Amino acid sequence: MNHMKEQCMEFLKKYKYLVGVIGIAAAFFLHQTQQNSIPAEHTPQMNKDEAALLTGEQALNEEPESEENEADQTVIVDVKGEVQKPGVYEMKPGERFHHVIEKAGGLTNAADAVQINLAELLEDGMIVYIPKQGEIAENLIQQPAAGADAEEQKVNLNKATSEDLQTLTGIGPAKAEAILAYREEAGGFKTIEDILNVSGIGEKSFEKLKDSISVK
Repeated sequence: MNHMKEQCMEFLKKYKYLVGVIGIAAAFFLHQTQQNSIPAEHTPQMNKDEAALLTGEQALNEEPESEENEADQTVIVDVKGEVQKPGVYEMKPGERFHHVIEKAGGLTNAADAVQINLAELLEDGMIVYIPKQGEIAENLIQQPAAGADAEEQKVNLNKATSEDLQTLTGIGPAKAEAILAYREEAGGFKTIEDILNVSGIGEKSFEKLKDSISVK
């Protein structure tokens, strides 16, 4: 009996590294067996979520929708008075007076910028009116047109000066003079559609003007 015990001890001493390797392999096998026992339906979802967090895939998928919604939002303002290019301009939400003034070519030499808050936020439908030097601030219009006032803010073709006409979209000095010449020759405008009789003004121009002009 003692002889067999001594042989076993001698075997363990001789092959102790091999026994250790076998023990590690057995432990690893048991660990893998436990992992494989987790329901398969949970694993794909966990891997997908982890991959999305690591790669930023979710953020990339959400950004285009946000950018598309932002692109759909516009602010339309009517710039009048002492700017180089009066007219209707399409701006972005969050932009201010100085942005649309720059887009309109900047101020004229006669402009009184002291009365204008260049940092004021633009609102959809707003009229941005730049006064002349010496003009009274109480007469300035810098808010969205609404209600009964809308008709009064239209340019009356039968009373407008060349400067008034040039505040209309697409009307420069030459077309303004053509409108005045037709008004004098025809004895005035009977309807806003009569402006189509003016040289240089067609259907496309009329579509842009019809909501901004009157004859009364």
